[in-house]
Amino acid sequence: QVQLMESGGGLVQAGGSLRLSCVASIKTTPFKINSMGWFRQAPGKPREMVAEFTKVGTTIYANSVKGRFTISRDNTKNTAYLQMNRLQPEDTAVYYCNADITTGWARTAMVDVYWGQGTQVTVSP
Repeated sequence: QVQLMESGGGLVQAGGSLRLSCVASIKTTPFKINSMGWFRQAPGKPREMVAEFTKVGTTIYANSVKGRFTISRDNTKNTAYLQMNRLQPEDTAVYYCNADITTGWARTAMVDVYWGQGTQVTVSP
């Protein structure tokens, strides 16, 4: 059983900052978090990747957030963070945590993609 729980969204003025957190609650052992990251979806637009720790160990960012957003993680807490600085109105969206997680032993291991419930980020002009 896996749950992703986001927090930290809110309303902020343009130029401000917010920090999002995502905690992966994983009751099945053993497990391995293969990738973890943040996506966002603005009204009327498709969901897009914002920042991610990939399966191959790299960190990637959407071009629109490079230099402003920073993804980090605490592996001891199964938690990922998204520090968002110099926020702009176009950053307004619901932000979702995403993780690709392997649970169980090798022969019966299962790999699934999980999503959090989303947290609203609203940036006023």
